[in-house]
Amino acid sequence: MHSDPLPLTLHAIPATPYLRLEGITKRFGTFTANDQIDLEIQTGGIHALLGENGAGKTTLMNILSGLYRPDAGQIYLNGQPVEITSPNVAIQQGIGMIHQHFMLVPQLSVAENIILGTGTALHLNLRQKAQEIAAMSAAYGLTIDPFAIVGDLPVGAQQRVEILKALYRQAKLLILDEPTAVLTPPEVNTFFTILRQLAAKNHTIIFISHKLEEVLSLCDAVTVLRRGQVVGTTTTKGSTRQELARLMVGREVLFQLDKGTEDATTSDKTAPDRVVLDIQNLHVSDDRHLAALKGVSLQLRAGEILGVAGVDGNGQRELADAIAGLRPATQGSIMLKGTDITQWTPQQRVKQLKLGYIPEDRQKMGLVMRFSIARNLILKAFQLLPFCRHWLLQRSAIDANANHAIQTFDIRATSGNLRVNQLSGGNQQKVVLARELAGEPELIIAMQPTRGLDVGATEYVQKALLAERSRGAAMLYISTELEEVMAMSDRIAVLYEGQFLAVLDAETATVETIGLLMAGERSVVQPTSLATSPEVDS
Repeated sequence: MHSDPLPLTLHAIPATPYLRLEGITKRFGTFTANDQIDLEIQTGGIHALLGENGAGKTTLMNILSGLYRPDAGQIYLNGQPVEITSPNVAIQQGIGMIHQHFMLVPQLSVAENIILGTGTALHLNLRQKAQEIAAMSAAYGLTIDPFAIVGDLPVGAQQRVEILKALYRQAKLLILDEPTAVLTPPEVNTFFTILRQLAAKNHTIIFISHKLEEVLSLCDAVTVLRRGQVVGTTTTKGSTRQELARLMVGREVLFQLDKGTEDATTSDKTAPDRVVLDIQNLHVSDDRHLAALKGVSLQLRAGEILGVAGVDGNGQRELADAIAGLRPATQGSIMLKGTDITQWTPQQRVKQLKLGYIPEDRQKMGLVMRFSIARNLILKAFQLLPFCRHWLLQRSAIDANANHAIQTFDIRATSGNLRVNQLSGGNQQKVVLARELAGEPELIIAMQPTRGLDVGATEYVQKALLAERSRGAAMLYISTELEEVMAMSDRIAVLYEGQFLAVLDAETATVETIGLLMAGERSVVQPTSLATSPEVDS
């Protein structure tokens, strides 16, 4: 780690802040996303921006990066008023932003995405640029193949491309939106060292994160938004997670999850020894027809959460897709409730076996963004009663279902007719949750279910999933958030390069052990295969 955790505290703060926002206001119709925002960030500072999903953080940063223009207010850089009319102007002003939902061209390579829009030369030496990018990525600990096609990369690798794209442009003001979501604990430490080094060289960093421990350990100051307004700015020194969470959501937030098991053993139907999912020697290829899963085996029981920990891109997506029927198995078997479903279609699995699938990317895989809430809620059941009768959609039943889901899952929307692209990320995830948990599924695949959510929405999603566990559902909980996997799971399987290195009891496993396993260090545990019974776990 860097010998000085907060370099900013060792030198005098400049009299003029590098960035100053004065009265920034942005409206979308009658909705005010930013309401008279005032903000100052010092040169060389690492300044956190916190708030619930929908609090106005992303809108404010989109204004800084030139995607939106404010309806009122003024932006100052180095004390000078500036007008940021486009992303190109923002880049010229030295502002680089890594968005939560990536701004990449999937058909282009990593190198092409990074250099896009940065040169005017008539002849492009792409190989030379790729070599420069490879060297830079290695130097920053964000290694990636510069010739890989971005659309073929997992979410975590795409986020690394976004980080490298901003660094390649040598932005003086770097805006990071949830940049550590796909990094292991050692990688987070390395990344924070890089950010501190950039700050020490007078780069100014805005750090947007829902991980309050990261904010407290990395940042010098923090500004909290709620419903489009600044509710407080403070230094991180002496602040606590509880104080910041209370500022964000306006109430106390519980950070301890109650995983009581009394409800899961109340009947023979939900007896914890009943195997729901049995996978043996599963081999699955990725989109490039390379081996992604290499002989994975597991058993999952009713009323149990099996967490899958690992750095993004080690086979998590292929595992979830194979169970859901979205990707074929090249070898091995998938048994659900004693039935071999290896060759079944996704529709058969959903209709006949009550399978719920929460995908890793709610916008690309979980929702049809231009559809209403009501229509998204019936995507898996629109041909069934009561939503369809004589091949005609039943508007009253669809609307009633939407109203019930909005109330039950606390979806912040005026009606079910609202398009989901008008909702915050947290509320979009609640729509996915409401649909996938409808009908009491016996198996739930939850992949990155809280990615990009604030502490309040995360708390809600986790409680909803724990309630399903108590009901007796079997759950595969896949997340790159190690602490989240440890908090939610009964057992934890560590996935590395398409294989399970170990399975551990969640109560006795340590962050250090799992973190090393996630990085491929096999020597930290005794040799083991994925256990099929909790009694023989390592």
